[in-house]
Amino acid sequence: MDNNIEMSNFGHKKIALKDKQTLVNKVFDNVAARYDLMNDLMSFGIHRLWKDALVARLAPPKNGSLPYRVLDMAGGTGDIAKRIINASYGYADVIVADINEQMLQVGRERAKNWLYPDKVKFVQANAEQLPFEDNYFNGYTISFGIRNVPKIDKALEQAYRVLKRGGRLLILEFSNVDIKGFDKLYQLFTNKVIPPLGGLVANDSASYKYLVESIEQFPSAKEFSAMIENAGFKRVTHTALSGNIAALHSAWKI
Repeated sequence: MDNNIEMSNFGHKKIALKDKQTLVNKVFDNVAARYDLMNDLMSFGIHRLWKDALVARLAPPKNGSLPYRVLDMAGGTGDIAKRIINASYGYADVIVADINEQMLQVGRERAKNWLYPDKVKFVQANAEQLPFEDNYFNGYTISFGIRNVPKIDKALEQAYRVLKRGGRLLILEFSNVDIKGFDKLYQLFTNKVIPPLGGLVANDSASYKYLVESIEQFPSAKEFSAMIENAGFKRVTHTALSGNIAALHSAWKI
């Protein structure tokens, strides 16, 4: 192996960093059609409450003289974008960006039946190289997507760049269960139930095995908060959700 090759994790495997995005893309190509259904089954629907908590924390305005723009990164199916737009009664404009075209296609089809379909745009984009101007968005959200980005530090730098001064970053991501006893039960469920469930529902157990392993490889909430601070954000906090199964990270560009 060339010692000069930059390496990364793909689940529990070590791979060349340059290959990670291709492998992640394949995972989401495979699961796009059943992604939200699997989220319901894997979390017993609790992910909906976590996402509602994110939108409540964002608190998009319901009126005003200036536009309110949100970038929902890795939000291909539009799950978060719909919540934000509805919470603002159609005032907020949301761009859903995702590197995976299959996920975006699911979102575009669903958005046709939304209450405010003209308030969302779907754009294929890489979180590490956003095609948006500096200081443009009032909010940047990403839910259960940051851990799949090959260079997380680059994604955070880009989030900082495209946010306006006073803009808010909100990241919803899985964390490390910290309740004694429940942690073992949760580990058993994620490793022994979720991959077979993915095989049954989405016809792809391997992709869900990777997604479970990617959770185990992700930094702790404290470590991830430090990464957010290193990108330039201030007032960085995180809130544990459901026994720290997930964490809601909040920060500001000041």
